[in-house]
Amino acid sequence: MKQVVQNYKSGELALLDVPVPGCKPGGVLVRTAYSLISTGTELMKVSEAGMSMVGKARSRPDQVAKVVQSVAVNGVPATYRKVMGKLDSYTPLGYSLCGVVDRVGAGIDDVKVGDLVACAGNEHALHAELNWVPKNLYTPVPDGLAPRDAAFGTVGSIALQGLRQGEPRLGEVALVIGLGLIGQLLAQLLTAAGVRVVGVDPDPERCALAERLGAAACGDPDSAAVAHAVAELTAGHGVDQVYLAAGGSSNQPVELAARLSRDRGRVVDIGKCRLDLPWNAYYEKELDVRFSRSYGPGRYDPEYELEGRDYPIGHVRWTERRNLACFLDLVARGRVSVEPLVSHVADFDDAVETYGRLKDGALKAVAVLFRYPDGTAAEAVDGAPAGTAVTAVPTVTVPSVTVPSVTRPAGTAPPARVAGRPVRLAFVGAGNYASSMLLPHLTGREGVELSAVVTTTALSAANAQRKFGFARATTDLDAVLGDPAVDAVFVVTRHSSHAGLTRRALLAGKAVFVEKPLALTEDELAGVLAAVEESGNDRLQVGFNRRFAPLLREAQERFGARTGPASLRYLVNAGRLDHGSWYLRAGSEGSRFTGEGGHFVDTASRLLGADPVSVYAVAPPGNDDLQVVLGYPDGSTATLSYVTSGAPGFPKETLDLVADGRVLRFDDFVRASVYDGRRRWVSSRLPKARDKGQSAELAAFVKAVRTGGPMPVPLESLVATTAATLAVPASLAAGVPVALAGAR
Repeated sequence: MKQVVQNYKSGELALLDVPVPGCKPGGVLVRTAYSLISTGTELMKVSEAGMSMVGKARSRPDQVAKVVQSVAVNGVPATYRKVMGKLDSYTPLGYSLCGVVDRVGAGIDDVKVGDLVACAGNEHALHAELNWVPKNLYTPVPDGLAPRDAAFGTVGSIALQGLRQGEPRLGEVALVIGLGLIGQLLAQLLTAAGVRVVGVDPDPERCALAERLGAAACGDPDSAAVAHAVAELTAGHGVDQVYLAAGGSSNQPVELAARLSRDRGRVVDIGKCRLDLPWNAYYEKELDVRFSRSYGPGRYDPEYELEGRDYPIGHVRWTERRNLACFLDLVARGRVSVEPLVSHVADFDDAVETYGRLKDGALKAVAVLFRYPDGTAAEAVDGAPAGTAVTAVPTVTVPSVTVPSVTRPAGTAPPARVAGRPVRLAFVGAGNYASSMLLPHLTGREGVELSAVVTTTALSAANAQRKFGFARATTDLDAVLGDPAVDAVFVVTRHSSHAGLTRRALLAGKAVFVEKPLALTEDELAGVLAAVEESGNDRLQVGFNRRFAPLLREAQERFGARTGPASLRYLVNAGRLDHGSWYLRAGSEGSRFTGEGGHFVDTASRLLGADPVSVYAVAPPGNDDLQVVLGYPDGSTATLSYVTSGAPGFPKETLDLVADGRVLRFDDFVRASVYDGRRRWVSSRLPKARDKGQSAELAAFVKAVRTGGPMPVPLESLVATTAATLAVPASLAAGVPVALAGAR
């Protein structure tokens, strides 16, 4: 792919062929449609690169100070090599663009392939055909907003953050000094907020443009017209706030700000101008000087920008991502107009020439856009042929399961069972689900001993011990895994820890019952199976309890064997989660469907008597609903509708199975019926609460542990269900069906 770069030592600008960036977890790969040249910030950087070494030093005294410090620590030769090596390297340009999501990394669920997004960041929203952008530095573009307008998002966020620092109030008067791109946007934003604006700029064309876009009056900084307009609009008191959106080495902007401000007014520095504050003028009016740091809170914080850790809205209302979304919304609703600011649109191939014309003054512009070629890769991406659209997604692999006969290390194999001795169970985690849906079925069960409970906090372990009668409570997992008296371990923790804990327990020689999901990624699934192969221990059960529900089993028996393909429809009315639920932490705990969807895939596979071989997922815009179509080896299909937008009073799970002239209807584990054309079977309404199979599932697991017999569900089926669940986000990202390679 091509990217605009500059050598800071020589000043050379180039359109360089560089490798396509990888699509890392926590972000998206974006194919650029338009990128915006910041005619202030970028041209300053380009001009600095063309200076002599002395000129560079004078323009960046902060960097000179770092060099001096490095000399004191490392010596002159090492510092010289370091500085020259850095100067004689290509650096990127650009920080504001709009493009189409080309690929979606792991942990991203708010956009999909094909979505239009605006992107920010001088390391991520570059003048390049493809950019990898982390989650908090992109936002979806509102419907109806043109890509070229959305490319203004980052620069608009800078202006918006400056406005927020000034804290304007309805009816106030503001002075904007510098009517370049930032100043023009800021003037419009202030006008939209009910503030009357006076603009200052030596360029009469820019002044006229600002007045056309809503400013009350504009003029040259040396003209009496500006002072007259301020006096007239403020009854002689002076403006309430001043925004320094100018650059250069002149101290005139800060002096003008003091002269035209009211007593105790606010001065906000947004640009990079000289700031030699005249002490008397600022002291006498007690002016409040503030700085606006780029796009907003989160800027320069690697945990926010790179790791995707958002700030709670109750503590930080306007982060850089929320500023970006807010500005795009204002443009989409017509409160801010960016089209009149566009002086020139250049093809991306002409980028170097365009920078040259801007630098030498042949092209005078407020805003310049680069327009990129449409939709095809310039080179191969992950094996895709050059010149072809990159929409396919790699096949999701169903790992094969190999359980070799191995000699276990001493102390890892469970001891030979003593006839009549109860099965000794340890629980890792004792949260709501374990306490309400699992432990009540095990407490007091004949032949079962609750040996130990392990939690991360001592109090929760003590509570579980007191309530359910565990022999001991601890926070020491290693001690429990190393205890030869423990026969089986239950992993009932948060989703992100399931695979790692399962792996450790298998390697310790324990039978393992892990709640869904078994894994959040293909790598985690492979790690679990590596533990099976390494230890020779395949004693694993995942908590897919619905296949054990008595009513479902009875209905399947009534339906009978099939001879032809079946069509299954499964509606899951999942409902909305409470704000703050850890299930919503998709970045760390996986998507909601990844966490819960295995239940429904497993149930469908149980009814159809096979594991899926393909997955196709689609999602309507604007909500979290999913439609997932599973394909099976005999041509059967299962359509899972996983919806969060349904009525809360409607049953959670309903399904219909149709095949061979028969229909099975199942209503939320309460009622089932079978129609075969000649007769109809209808179950009686259950007198007790819904039985979703937990008791029968646990009985089957305990029996397998006690007798050494097969696990209730073959390991191959558990793996296939997990792989199918993981294929859903892959299909959503690619917009195409995903084959499950290696599926039986």
